[in-house]
This record gives sequence, C-alpha cells and structure tokens, in this order.
Amino acid sequence: MADTTQFDLVSPERRLASAAVTSVQIPGADGDMTAMAGHAPTITTLRPGVLSAEGPDGTSDYVVTGGFAEITASGVTVLAERAMPKSEVTADDMKALIKEAEEALAQAKETFKNEPGPVDDAAKLLADMVAVGDHIRV
Repeated sequence: MADTTQFDLVSPERRLASAAVTSVQIPGADGDMTAMAGHAPTITTLRPGVLSAEGPDGTSDYVVTGGFAEITASGVTVLAERAMPKSEVTADDMKALIKEAEEALAQAKETFKNEPGPVDDAAKLLADMVAVGDHIRV
C-alpha cells in the first residue's frame, strides 16, 4: 500500500474532510500541484477549481473558490474561502458564484479606473469561476 498523508479540508462553514490519503491535487494560484507523503513544506494560495483527494476509499472531489493550502511531509491542510463536495454543486450554485464574480469585476472597474491590477485580478476570478462550471458540467 502506498504511503498516506493526513488531509484536512475546512471552510468557514464546516469541516469537509479529514482522512488519510495517498495524494491531493490542488488548484494553486500559480498552477496545479499534487501533494503526497514526504512533500517538501509549502504554503500556496488557491484559485477557484476542483481539489481532488485520492485515498484507499477512492477519490473525493471538492469545488473551492480560493483560500490557502499548507503542505508538510506528514499532511495537507486546506483552508478554503468556500468549499463544497463536487457532487453537491448545482447549476444554481455555479450561477450564484459566477454572478458574485461578475459583480466584483464591475466594482473593480468602477473603483480602479486607471489601475489595471485589481481589475485584472477580478477578471481572472470571473474566468476561473466560469472554467470551474464548465469543468464540472453544471
């Protein structure tokens, strides 16, 4: 049996997962990454995407909207802004998340007229949310 590592996923609302897993695929802000037992210590920010944890009981997928992941040799802890099991995400949930991102982009355009950084960040958030919806087909 492959080495396992402790995986914990929490959001402000609840703890979604706490289990021994063989790997965790993380949608990092700087690119996707896979964490396994013995991983070098790392902290990364998350972008909206699907986080997958593979373990002895199969694979569990979660939709995350952002947050942080702390990876150590013995575990992965994800503190998500929002997270929900992929199987529970509905089309209405995705529409609401995309609408929030559209509103954030409109607000950024109004507030930061000559500052492209915040507007670009809001546009990327919107694009990521749309991509998540396409990826999970809801």
